[in-house]
Amino acid sequence: MWFSEQRTLTKQEVLPLAEKFADEAKQRICKHPKRVLLLPPDITRAHSGAGYITEHLYKIFSKDADVHLIPTLGQHIPHTPEQNRWMFGSVPEERIHKHDWRGGAKRIGEIPAGFVREATAAVRAAGASPLLENWEIPVALNAMLLDEHWDLILNIGHVVPHEVLGFANHNKNYFIGLGGKEMICASHLMAACCGIENNLGTLTTPLRACYNYAEEKYLKGLPDAYLQVVMAYEKEQLVHIGVFAGETVETYLGAAKLSQQHNITVVPPLKKVVAVMQGNEFYSTWVANKAVYRTRKAMADGGELLIIAPGLERFGEQPEIDAIIRKYGYTGTERIMKLYNECPADGDLKNFAVGTAHLIHGSPEGRFKITYAPGKMSKADIESVNFGYADYAETVKQYNPEVLQNGFDTMPDGEEIYFIDTPSAGLWSTKERLA
Repeated sequence: MWFSEQRTLTKQEVLPLAEKFADEAKQRICKHPKRVLLLPPDITRAHSGAGYITEHLYKIFSKDADVHLIPTLGQHIPHTPEQNRWMFGSVPEERIHKHDWRGGAKRIGEIPAGFVREATAAVRAAGASPLLENWEIPVALNAMLLDEHWDLILNIGHVVPHEVLGFANHNKNYFIGLGGKEMICASHLMAACCGIENNLGTLTTPLRACYNYAEEKYLKGLPDAYLQVVMAYEKEQLVHIGVFAGETVETYLGAAKLSQQHNITVVPPLKKVVAVMQGNEFYSTWVANKAVYRTRKAMADGGELLIIAPGLERFGEQPEIDAIIRKYGYTGTERIMKLYNECPADGDLKNFAVGTAHLIHGSPEGRFKITYAPGKMSKADIESVNFGYADYAETVKQYNPEVLQNGFDTMPDGEEIYFIDTPSAGLWSTKERLA
């Protein structure tokens, strides 16, 4: 690790650390870079400040170099020019490139089944899917990343608990954020087979171990480094509490350990959770279901998770994924895996296995109820995928996000709820489920 700063930081204190990161990259990797590639997260991480950090790095390097950005979208829908301006400020639109997960990736190898088998030994012994016995993960990455010459490749991101990798960011930027379809599908289904509740908040999940293997084997020659932030609530506000910079996995581990300390909230079993997914970041259940992932270990049996989602207008990020969600619904691991195993090789659940994994991740497994109050979707749509529906206007009148405080709140009628205004910023769990 090159350096870290662990304290409460304002935007005015974060930006000089971005400058320090830029200086370190010049000294350690390329003193006079002529071509620089910046890899920030997509709009669902906008609250992390990664956008203005990326803009600041662009301004630093564009004085002397040809600088480009690729938001690490994975299979999320690409940003519009308006969203790019909102997130990355003054960075010219022609410098921001769209990752094409289906047609714009190049296969460079694989994570062999033997390594996957070794990495998943513990979860298989605990009852994980037998699919993991012989599961190979193709390594296919963005062609612009691989085929063009870069003097510096700088990853910018937010380390926070994550449903697939335990914690987000670091080499997730490459293997999911810039991954090709075959890699994203194999990775997500592997993680689903390991069990979402085994992944959440774990420093090195089986899939993270596989990505570390792939980074060492296939990306060792890249002139790259990571700038990662950690955030936490202070006085009802999300603030930066750590910045970590460097080239090695220790940079990730340092940030993840800080996130583990500050972003995981231990609670008693919660009977009613009200969560808000911001309307300018979350447009599909594909991403808004982070409210499900981050609270499921806290939900009491028979409880209810009410998700206020003013921007919700679809289920999937692509038409094919949207169709899969509408066809099968969030109906539980057992049913979805049965359908997957019965599906022909060219069938929808195998062709888009990332959708299969998503249906597993988003299911409450019959243990608690999920209710959506969507801004732009009908009652019939929401209920068709096995979620409950609540009218948006009535819900925000009853549970006004502008008034509620994070944590336990008692409503005027005596109802006790637990309110979370940014579920994507943390993980909530009972002590027993965290263990």
